[in-house]
Order: sequence, then C-alpha cells, then structure tokens
Amino acid sequence: MDRHSRFTGQPPYKRKKEGNHNNKYVRSNCSSDVSSSVAFSHSPVLSVRRHLYDMDFPLYKQPVEVGYFSLDSSRRFFNDARMLRHYVEADQCPNFNLRDGYTDRFIKRDDGIKERLDHLLRWILENRSKLQRTPVDGDASGSSCRLSADFVTWRGHLTKLLTTPYETQEGWLLAVTLFNGTYYISEVETEAARRNRENRTERHAEMMYWGYKFEQYMCADEPSGLPDPSGVVNTNEAFCTVVQTKLTDHSLLFSGEVDCRDDSSRFKAAPGYYVELKTSAEICTPKQRSNLHRYKLLKWWAQSFLPGVPRIIAGFRDNDGLVVSLETFETAKISQLIKHEQNCWKPNVCMNLCNAFLSFVKKVVTQDDYR
Repeated sequence: MDRHSRFTGQPPYKRKKEGNHNNKYVRSNCSSDVSSSVAFSHSPVLSVRRHLYDMDFPLYKQPVEVGYFSLDSSRRFFNDARMLRHYVEADQCPNFNLRDGYTDRFIKRDDGIKERLDHLLRWILENRSKLQRTPVDGDASGSSCRLSADFVTWRGHLTKLLTTPYETQEGWLLAVTLFNGTYYISEVETEAARRNRENRTERHAEMMYWGYKFEQYMCADEPSGLPDPSGVVNTNEAFCTVVQTKLTDHSLLFSGEVDCRDDSSRFKAAPGYYVELKTSAEICTPKQRSNLHRYKLLKWWAQSFLPGVPRIIAGFRDNDGLVVSLETFETAKISQLIKHEQNCWKPNVCMNLCNAFLSFVKKVVTQDDYR
C-alpha cells in the first residue's frame, strides 16, 4: 500500500483526517472486548482478541548482541560502552531512600523532545560492517545494500505490541517506513499521552524519579567500584544494547536501554550478564502479590525477554520511598510464577500477536523506493 504508514492502538478510536495522502492510520482497540482490532482505514483488519493467539509459542531465536552505544549527560551519542554501569549486590532490606536528591541533585531529560530512531540509525551508519548485507538487485556498484533485518525499531515499541492483548489503559501510535527492504518502526506520541505527560502531578513526577534513584543505589561506574548515591541523577545518560534475533520468519534488529552488567554472572557474554532493575510498591497481602503477577510482571517480562536479559531485580518500597526489600525474578521462570493466576496473561499470546502484527505490516506496507 504505502511506504509510510501509521498504526494506532489508542482508545477511543475516532477517525482522523490526514493531509498527506501517502500516510494511512491503523485503528486498533487495545482493550480485550470483542471489537479489538488493528487495521488501516479501508483495509484488512488484524484482530487483537486474545483467544486468537492462544496457540503454541512461536519460534523466537536467542537474541545476539551485535553492538551497543552510549548517550552521555548531554545526550551525545558515543559508539562505545562508556555509560555501562556495574551491578553491586545489596542487602535484602537495604532501606534505600529513593526521595534523596530529587529536589537538588536531579537533571531530567526533556521528554518533550522526540528522538525517534535517530540514535539507533546512527549506530547502524557507524557499524555497517557488523551487519550482514546483500546487494540490491540491479545495483552493479554494490554501493546500496540491504540490511540483514526485516524490521528496525526500539525494544520499547515491541514491548507495546507484546502487551497489547492485555492493555486496557494506554494506547499507542506507530509509524512504519519501508526503505530498501527494511521496515523501520517508530513511535508517534498520541494526544492522550501528550496530555498525560504535560499534566503529571508532582507526586507522579517524583515517583518516576524513584526508579532512577534505585539504579544509582544498585550500580557502580567501574567494575570494582561502589555505588555513589550522593551523586547527581541525570536521566539523559543511557547505555543501549543492539541485538539481532528472529521471530518465526521476521528478522529483527532493535535496541533497548540496559540498566547494568553483573560482572559475577555465570554468563560471560551479553546479553546474558545484563540485569534489569525495577521498583514497585511493597507487597503486604496475597492480593497485592497476585496483582504484581497479573499486571506488572507482564511488562517486566516483555522488556527483558525480548533482548534476552535473564534477570530482573526489584526493589519494593513503601509509600515514603524507602526500599524495604529486594527480590530477584528470573525472566525464564516468570511464566511459571503466573500460571496459577486466574485469567492471567500468557506469554504465547503476547508473542503470537507480535508475530501476526509484523506479518500484517508486511502485507499492507509494500511501496519501497530505496533511491
């Protein structure tokens, strides 16, 4: 259909007008009701109803890290691992004060600036030799080559796809461009997301800081170093892995931010030694434990499973921002944790929906002019 296309998954689903006839919107209902679907206007529909994807887990190749990059305190790109931090084991009841530094040692990235795929595309340009390529048909000079990936995107965009069958609150809007045989998927901020961002309460803003502060307590800048919680929390800084993998017949190249590396891990190669750090409200009742399994673990699992991060360490905090306990979740065992929860999410449903969506994109986004 079009080389540039837009996909949405945002309730409510009102038709929008688009001035550029080369852009199409895809309508999707992220809720679980019977009308759930993803579709272009006047085009075939892809349903996101859960029962349609409750089949065998699709083939997902073990992700392989092909590179990484760093973003410094000013959001400058570096084709190296200078911003990779190192995990430091803490006491099980650490009493970390997550509120410390919020008012006087916090530099927040401007989340109103949308970077799209810019940093990942720069990594691709600087690492062409790491990507297997084949010459474009008819290109005798070989100067124009295809990437060895059907899709290029951020890990976060794939996470949104995986959680879509169970998402009832947050919508999404994705833009897809087909260029030289590869589909580039980028996110476009929805109006609802923009309003939520611009109208965050002070409490919400501070609680977002708590996650970054927890990372500061758990990580050192050097392999043999110690955490420095007296320092500045700067959310411009990031270390990102770049991985290649394959979901059935869809080859993927994507990047995602990594919290830290565990130098004592039994895994000696990335992404096996990476660790994901999370915070959540403390659990005091069986109902709260069940809610953690049914809701929060869905996104935690998706974020870590996609790039092959094997371990998630969660800090459980009270309402005053004090971390009262730590718990480790092995990504591969999360499906066992949730299997006895009634009407809980299923990993196979998530991955089968993602696979179907990628196939759907290939069917409806067909115009490719690599010149």
